[in-house]
Amino acid sequence: MKLLALETSCDETALAVFEFHSEKEFTILSEQLNSQIDIHQEYGGVFPAVAKREHTKNLYPLLIAALEESSLLTKRKETTDMPQELLDIVSKLLERDPDNLELLVRFYEQYEMPHIDVLAVTYGPGLEMALWTGFNFARALSLLLNAELVPTNHMEGHMYASLISQDESGVFTILDPGFPNLNLLISGGHTELVIADSEHAYKKIGQTLDDAVGEAYDKSARLIGIPYPGGPQISKFADEYRTAHSTVEIELPRPMLHTKNYDFSFSGLKTAVLTLVDKQREITDTFRRELSFELEESIAEVLIKKTKNAIHEYGPTSLIIGGGVSANNHLREKFTELCKQEGVQLFLSPKKYTGDNAVMIGIAGYRRFINKKYPNDTERVTGRLSLED
Repeated sequence: MKLLALETSCDETALAVFEFHSEKEFTILSEQLNSQIDIHQEYGGVFPAVAKREHTKNLYPLLIAALEESSLLTKRKETTDMPQELLDIVSKLLERDPDNLELLVRFYEQYEMPHIDVLAVTYGPGLEMALWTGFNFARALSLLLNAELVPTNHMEGHMYASLISQDESGVFTILDPGFPNLNLLISGGHTELVIADSEHAYKKIGQTLDDAVGEAYDKSARLIGIPYPGGPQISKFADEYRTAHSTVEIELPRPMLHTKNYDFSFSGLKTAVLTLVDKQREITDTFRRELSFELEESIAEVLIKKTKNAIHEYGPTSLIIGGGVSANNHLREKFTELCKQEGVQLFLSPKKYTGDNAVMIGIAGYRRFINKKYPNDTERVTGRLSLED
């Protein structure tokens, strides 16, 4: 069966086309992604109205590119008008997006509708402006394609991205993590510990009370003159300092390290970084490297301690780490060490799929589809959607 996936939860417009060969094996026929990072740098972070505008502009070109690369784009021999009943429904769905309405009508008129069985689309969590743009486009497109629409949880996508392996022939396999498993979700907007007792059965045991890990990286980076997104550069500076030094003179707090729960708090780190920056006469690269090292050590220590405690209490068979921050080399090394010590299997996403992408949405949507566990009647996106919803 063929599946089309679409992701617009933040500042990445992404589409992917899959061929699923079995419940656990698939091939990716096309991956398309348009990043808005360069556009948002001048704002120091993602500006929702701009993200919405860019998604609106990018969706249709990426759709055509994805179908063409998948050999699913065929021109009609003769132009065919869209049936009025279908046009009325599609017009209603895209009444606030007249440009894509016009493009999808033209798409129907000029091309044979490709055979797509399922259309998976992110409907939360994320920026609601951005989510609505992709969700309504997907709803309209699913009608044109006569494909089953599967609204998909963005964070569940990050989890499934950590459960894939690829063989030499290019075929992917969705791995079995066993149950119960523990999930640590770390991204720009989320820091959560979640227990899964079975597939799609989640219990959140801890979360950030304020800033997420990714925010701590980006906000701290901004204070020392590193442009958005600051996380990768913080990690680079930290690695450089770690290679050349064994001690550090500055000190940052380890927020909530010794609390008896599994919640996190990272806003205090930003305040501590601000205090250090204010005391510094000149922000040199030497200072940036040392501060980046200490920031990374602080975050890693908290994440490791909380996760270790959760492993001891819940006894999971595996630890799944997902989200953009999971690309951090130091965190990957520390969690690899932890899981070896605790006898727990570790699942990490290939770095290519740690950030927001449509591949993760396609995998999560497919697993929901075959298990018949998806909201097939939803007409809304939910910016604060939880895995427990």
